[in-house]
Amino acid sequence: MRRISRVLRAVVACGALVTGVVTGTAGAQVEQRGDAGYRADIAWGPCEEMPAVECGTVAMPVDWGKPRGEKFDLALARRKATDPAAREGVLFVNPGGPGGSGVDFAMMADSYFSAELLARFDVIGVDPRGVARSNPVVCSVEKLAARPSSAPVDQTGFEALKRYNRELAADCRERTGPLFDHVDTLSGVEDMDAVRRSLGERKMSYYGVSYGTLLGQQYARRHGDRVRAMVIDSNMDHDQGTWEFSTKEAVGAEDSFLEFVAWCGRDASCSLHGRDVPALWKQLLDRAERGELTHPNAPGLVLDRTSLRGLMLGALYGPQWAAIADFLVALEAQGGAAVVAAAEPEVAENAFEVFCQDWNLPVRDHHEFARLRARSLEVAPNMEGSPLGDDAIAGCQGRSDAVDNPQRPWRVAPGTPKVLMLNALHDPSTPYAWAVGAHRQARGAAVLLTYEGWGHGVYGRGACADGAVDRYLVDLVVPREGTRCAGIEPPAATGSRASVPGGVGVERPTWG
Repeated sequence: MRRISRVLRAVVACGALVTGVVTGTAGAQVEQRGDAGYRADIAWGPCEEMPAVECGTVAMPVDWGKPRGEKFDLALARRKATDPAAREGVLFVNPGGPGGSGVDFAMMADSYFSAELLARFDVIGVDPRGVARSNPVVCSVEKLAARPSSAPVDQTGFEALKRYNRELAADCRERTGPLFDHVDTLSGVEDMDAVRRSLGERKMSYYGVSYGTLLGQQYARRHGDRVRAMVIDSNMDHDQGTWEFSTKEAVGAEDSFLEFVAWCGRDASCSLHGRDVPALWKQLLDRAERGELTHPNAPGLVLDRTSLRGLMLGALYGPQWAAIADFLVALEAQGGAAVVAAAEPEVAENAFEVFCQDWNLPVRDHHEFARLRARSLEVAPNMEGSPLGDDAIAGCQGRSDAVDNPQRPWRVAPGTPKVLMLNALHDPSTPYAWAVGAHRQARGAAVLLTYEGWGHGVYGRGACADGAVDRYLVDLVVPREGTRCAGIEPPAATGSRASVPGGVGVERPTWG
């Protein structure tokens, strides 16, 4: 597996490499401006799911350290600007994850972005390498189903967890092919820049949410001179060790749960109004551990303690407070006998490998693991830590050799325009402290806009933040440092922003 320093040297060395140059004046203009580098023809056609949007593929190197080597097809989509005469260029988008589909994001962009942004930009969505349509990481269903607990009880269990992680990686590598070892976010940065060149665009604008903020941050670090404007919404902080990462994730999850409890206490429309919600929650967790609960909307889907915590965390993304309360009421009403699980759904994709190549979060042994777990329970007694953070740390143990894009402080390249950061005060998965940390690391190269409200993802939550983003992307007007937008309390109805599934779903949460 290649090291980052070698990749950087190879990318510089291949600066003059041109493969399948885009035809027409756009590509020629890029060359004339000295923007040499890898580019390839894009095979465009109407998207099967939405013919009004163009979909395409472009050949990319599997290993950016060997740009003339083996290729794979990177999938992308383009929603053209609705007002070509006012077009400002391209707006690359990424919905996070890891595992979120930029192609899907581009197709549904008309339900997410304002009409003004859609008029002024071609929205470009890329399925990152190893994700969705771009040679996804795939694994044996049987092996995925054998995943052990992310909370081993002793050293034997901890060693078994590490062994499983290595065995799963070997299985996925065999089924995925050579790309498996090259799905880190820095490789995705080079893909995005190559797509920009292949489109014939001298500069690009960017909007990334959640894990997509890491892609944006690292693009600004590597190719900041090619950025016209960049918005990173609900931010990752890629400068944390194991303890800081785990603790801040747990604090964020607990804070969002307590905000739900507070709403239920003050709003009579909450179906648990007047009740001791934390006590009920604890009872339901204990019942889930005994195998007594199934998902009310998915008969036969048995909930254990970990999955119930994960469903709660995911519902806090909206947040869907009214739906959460109704969900807990429905669980409470179920009988007390143990239930039989239905057959597991066939799940083959495993985009979480991206995380293991981006983060080195080692735990020395079970003794340290137990201390880490005790700290999470201390700071998050209701949520019992963060299910997302716990799974992330546990899922990469024994895989330190996979990390090609390890943590480091965020530094923005000279010549990069001001980056606009957004974050909610009460975000369950990218806690506000992460945005503060990344903002501090940027050393004045970024402006942080604070949404004084709830949920995951800020754009789409009101005129204040949306207006600031639109003015920045269209007119390059940077909000004042310290700008704050008042929170808008979620409605009692369970309707939801386009980016967040309504109600309480059945999927494990991600950073996206």
